[in-house]
Amino acid sequence: MSKPKLVLVGNGMAGVRTLEELLKLAPGKYDITVFGAEPHPNYNRILLSPVLAGEKKLDDIILNDEDWYAGHGITLHKGKTVVAIDRGRRRVRTEDGTVADYDRLLLATGSTPFILPVPGRDLEGVVGFRDIRDVERMLEASEKHRHAVVIGGGLLGLEAANGLKKRGMNVTVAHLLDTLMERQLDKPAAALLQRALENSGLSFKLEAQTEALLGEGRVRAVRFKDGSEIPADLVVMAVGIRPNIELAKAAGIHCERGILVSDTMQTFDPQVYAVGECVQHRGELFGLVAPLFEQAKVCANHLAEFGIARYRGSVTSTKLKVTGIDLFSAGEYQGGPGFEELLFQDPSRGVYKKLVVRDNKVAGAVLYGDTVDGAWYFQMMRDGTDISAFREHILFGQAHVGDSGHGAESHAARLAEDAEVCGCNGVCKKTIVDAIIQKKLFTLDEVRAHTKASASCGSCTGLVEQLLQSTLGSDYSVSPAKKPLCRCTDLTHEEVREAVRTHGPKTIPQLMGALGWRTPDGCHTCRPALNYYLLCQWPGEYRDDPQSRFINERVHANIQKDGTYSVVPRIWGGVTNPRELRAIADVAEKFRVPCVKITGGQRIDLLGVPKARLPAIWAELGKHGLVSGHAYGKSLRTVKTCVGKEWCRFGTQDSTTLGIELEKMTWGSWTPAKVKMAVSGCPRNCAEATIKDFGVVAVDSGWELHVGGNGGVKVRATDFLCKVQTDEEVMEYAAAYLQLYREEARYLERTAHWIERVGLPYVHSRIVDDAEGRKALRARFLESQRKAQIDPWAERAQGAERHEFEPLTLRERNNHACIA
Repeated sequence: MSKPKLVLVGNGMAGVRTLEELLKLAPGKYDITVFGAEPHPNYNRILLSPVLAGEKKLDDIILNDEDWYAGHGITLHKGKTVVAIDRGRRRVRTEDGTVADYDRLLLATGSTPFILPVPGRDLEGVVGFRDIRDVERMLEASEKHRHAVVIGGGLLGLEAANGLKKRGMNVTVAHLLDTLMERQLDKPAAALLQRALENSGLSFKLEAQTEALLGEGRVRAVRFKDGSEIPADLVVMAVGIRPNIELAKAAGIHCERGILVSDTMQTFDPQVYAVGECVQHRGELFGLVAPLFEQAKVCANHLAEFGIARYRGSVTSTKLKVTGIDLFSAGEYQGGPGFEELLFQDPSRGVYKKLVVRDNKVAGAVLYGDTVDGAWYFQMMRDGTDISAFREHILFGQAHVGDSGHGAESHAARLAEDAEVCGCNGVCKKTIVDAIIQKKLFTLDEVRAHTKASASCGSCTGLVEQLLQSTLGSDYSVSPAKKPLCRCTDLTHEEVREAVRTHGPKTIPQLMGALGWRTPDGCHTCRPALNYYLLCQWPGEYRDDPQSRFINERVHANIQKDGTYSVVPRIWGGVTNPRELRAIADVAEKFRVPCVKITGGQRIDLLGVPKARLPAIWAELGKHGLVSGHAYGKSLRTVKTCVGKEWCRFGTQDSTTLGIELEKMTWGSWTPAKVKMAVSGCPRNCAEATIKDFGVVAVDSGWELHVGGNGGVKVRATDFLCKVQTDEEVMEYAAAYLQLYREEARYLERTAHWIERVGLPYVHSRIVDDAEGRKALRARFLESQRKAQIDPWAERAQGAERHEFEPLTLRERNNHACIA
């Protein structure tokens, strides 16, 4: 049976990246033919500016040489322009008569430079700046002529001007508006940029409307509307681009400003897809590379017939690739009604920072002179991070906020070549930069795979991203807008969860098959996540897969550094009695437990238990009614309480009873990460409720509910959610909150990080404002608990006299070390 035929029209970065992603997902699925109008294999258009400046050659920027096409069985037609599409016969034809049939057609025809419709535009020496041929014409002019005028003071125009200046030409930039890069910069930053470029030798003529290009045969000058003229042996038009849609329009494919595509990158003809600068998606056009690569992944997913991914638009950033200038811009940088502006200026150092904020979330940024935190601000923009907790320090950067120690990432581009970037793996700057250039790397994951930089502790991640930015430059955003669950897939946690809900797979192999997993067995990152997502979605139907759990959860005990385990019985609300204490003491003596410790969660930990003795200890504890405390699990750990009004003279409510009720309702619940709760009987907060995942604090008139606390390495105080009056309300809100977290958080994401990502207003809207939705969440939680509250110790302890656990294997030790 012959394979279906896929034809790609356009051999640029977006189209070929789609093929690369398709070959990862479904190698050999299609018989592929590629048509490219240029006489070159696929190359990196981002690096045209360094070629113009003499820093690179064409061979340095080739992304996929001809051997790559041949090695994947792809037929490449270079230098052949497709001039017609016969959609009825599903056939394309080039201007020289070459034809190719298709079952699926991918249009990646890119864009064309806009040439001002002024007299003289056809003179020799007038060029655009889009491809290698344009660069070659500029290089030829720089060798014979002296004066250049670049029309357009945007990103591309300034890069062209800088390259020509390096080639020894006298360069003037003529711009229609009164500020440079008005699409990326506000006026103060633009003024700083202009001053710096003037100091480097460029000249500017602003508010200059081009009237005509003068010359006979070859251009000799540019005349402006005000009557002034500038000598010009070379004129570079950098005033914008237009989607190349003529081929699609002639074939009857629906177009507006670009080729209209859906979220699956399909055109109105279901056999025809489109990606790149030629497309129009949700009213937007695209000129930056990052969204083109995102589109490529989505398109490949559907060409592979997995049908999961969706493209919903991109948030992009800009970094100017001009030597000696640090500039970063992203998002709604101009602000306006409904926005706030946070400003920092240090004129003597040439530093300007502006963050545009809406509802305590970063909506835009302009950085000049100090762009070290650009990637950090950009990540917050994409994630919708609530900055309330560190707003007063945010302009001073990530190091001052204290996030992950990224202060070491300062000014990556200025580091010496032999400077060590990744201390864990001993990787220097030159190794990383050489890998980016020579191996054609575009993403952080690719750099990690080839160099191991930032692949261990991750503290140098920001520095590596800065090196990606400074090396690639131009308009490429170094971080993907969405982070895949793991390297086995391009899908995010959210996309996988949506697939579980909508496609209904009930096993991990079914889910991996439906989503086109790259590795049939997955990895230590994705298998536990998939196991949890299936368990959460289908609590009554899905059968838990023990081999997809961490070692602690598989053996229902916490592994210690010497290979032994700790056993932690559940102590309801921290309240025990002589019978339970006597039982624990008897077990400790009978099994010669080396260490018995009171934990910070008001429980008793039996440490140093060999693996083989676990079932027998569980059986002995079970005889006295003690069950697993789940101290090892991604689940509820403890509900810490104080003695409350029953004993304490300051207590205002019965915190102990409520804590026990909460723990009995929530124990055994599997969650994305560990969950800790606490109930304090008065505002003195002896149970430390305001650093728990869910905290309850008694006041005279009822209870305050607090969420999203964390008492770990990075302490996070809770956010106040609301106030309720009764114990029953506390139970309802707690169940609803936990279920919302279970259903929407990413696996291994603590509640503190989840709330920082989605924002407290969102949680408030789902739990407090929506009474009906709250009750539905509570009902789903209780239904799930009905099936989950089975003591695993009792199950595993059955037949303990006949069966002993096998010793901890080397693989289990390695898995634990890797996960830790």
